[in-house]
Amino acid sequence: MSDFPWLTVLIALPLVGAAVLTALPSRDALVKQFALGVSIVVGVLTLVMAASFDPGGARFQFEEKYDWIPAFGVHWAVGVDGVALTLIVLSVILVPLVMLASWNEDDRSGGVDVPAKRSVKTYFALLLTLEAAMIGVFAATDVFLFYVFFEAMLIPVYFIIGYFGGAQRSYAAVKFLLYSLFGGLIMLVAVIWLYPLSAKPEAEGGLGHGTFLFTELAQMNIDPTTAKWLFLGFFIAFAIKAPMVPVHTWLPDAAQQAPAGALVLIVGVLDKVGTYGMLRFCLELFPGAAKWATPVVLAFAVLSIIYGAVLAIGQVDLKRLVAYTSVSHFGFIVLGIFAMTSQGQSGAALYMINHGFSTGALFLIVGFMIVRRRSARIGDYGGVQKAAPVLAGAFLIAGLSGLSLPGLSTFVSEFLVIVGTFSRYQWAGALAVSGVVLAAIYILWTYQRTMGGPKAPAVEGMKDLTAREKWAIAPILAIIVAMGFFPQPVLNVINPSVEQTLVRVDQHDPAPTNVAENGARP
Repeated sequence: MSDFPWLTVLIALPLVGAAVLTALPSRDALVKQFALGVSIVVGVLTLVMAASFDPGGARFQFEEKYDWIPAFGVHWAVGVDGVALTLIVLSVILVPLVMLASWNEDDRSGGVDVPAKRSVKTYFALLLTLEAAMIGVFAATDVFLFYVFFEAMLIPVYFIIGYFGGAQRSYAAVKFLLYSLFGGLIMLVAVIWLYPLSAKPEAEGGLGHGTFLFTELAQMNIDPTTAKWLFLGFFIAFAIKAPMVPVHTWLPDAAQQAPAGALVLIVGVLDKVGTYGMLRFCLELFPGAAKWATPVVLAFAVLSIIYGAVLAIGQVDLKRLVAYTSVSHFGFIVLGIFAMTSQGQSGAALYMINHGFSTGALFLIVGFMIVRRRSARIGDYGGVQKAAPVLAGAFLIAGLSGLSLPGLSTFVSEFLVIVGTFSRYQWAGALAVSGVVLAAIYILWTYQRTMGGPKAPAVEGMKDLTAREKWAIAPILAIIVAMGFFPQPVLNVINPSVEQTLVRVDQHDPAPTNVAENGARP
């Protein structure tokens, strides 16, 4: 069983499913059922694989390595550590739920001023293709292969936004593509640069042979100046993907125009590639450069936290509001990564998972609201809790998770990030706390304006969640609550990888102040 090519199968299965989907008869129900069935099979296989992962074993498990382009040292090399595994599990859980929530995506559920009828085959085939790319990007242990999946994700997302989005879908899709391509091209230069460096003799810091394998590249001793340039090449691409201020502006536009279901994957999973890349590649391939850049990165992380939260407060569009909350949340994740402490990085890795579920729930619920009201404007709602109490209750749980209420999943991760940051960078930790206060404002005020108060005329007769919609949102809300009380099983999977990252960057948790100043006490 250990020799079974789990990851290759998980990447190939959605692609095969997408290809078969295009050949099926043009019957909407059949197409949807087939796509949902493929995503469920992928999810079940992933959970079976995850159940055999050993947190105390080798760092990378389920490894496969085959020559792909031998002349350039490129391999089909896949494997997962704890962080990559949890992100893949996040992906395969969200995809079938998004399909359930998007069951009527062909019927103007993208929002306002969109085509009356769109191809069901195309939409669900793009979702399956995107699932394959998401699994591949987290599983790749060859840096060149990682880059291939990194760029491949752009294709289905571009068409999802550009064809299934709102009135300004073309503008949003092109902006997303240009930002992403710009970052990707910079990273490509850095990726290619690694090959001649690895081919240098060992006496000159190389490996004696050209390669793109992550585990081998991490052993190189790169010249500090060169490492700084390479770090910047990777970091800029990841900062755009994350997204961090000031290269975040593609996200609100994409969020406003893209279908709400697809947004769950774009913001809940795809953007995690940026923070995952920082943790995996920026820190471990260029540890010296990462420490050199840390003060500046922390400053931009704090800026993202505060700026994203302040702009979220001022939004009148529900989708843009949730997008700006994500800019703030990604600031917390980057803050935890570059705090260079075990608590900070464990919290950041856990935050990636929790944010995916929390923001995913918010986008799904916002999508349900837009389907009913045909509007994303906050001012077009009011008193929804009287007309649709289950919908309002789901919005409340997801919203409280977004402001990190104790007992819900994001609280644990945000607490770990702040504590881990404060133990080494008190100024950054103290400023980051303001994001918690601002989150309470934008979440509670939004709830009050949309769900509370007297019933708005347009809300009269609004239907509550259907059985299908409940099936789509209930598992996410259950996970949010469960991980709020029992985060330890996930942390047990994540922590060994975080510890090895800290060893690579030669960082240790700061000693408690009283011990450092007064010495250890018996």
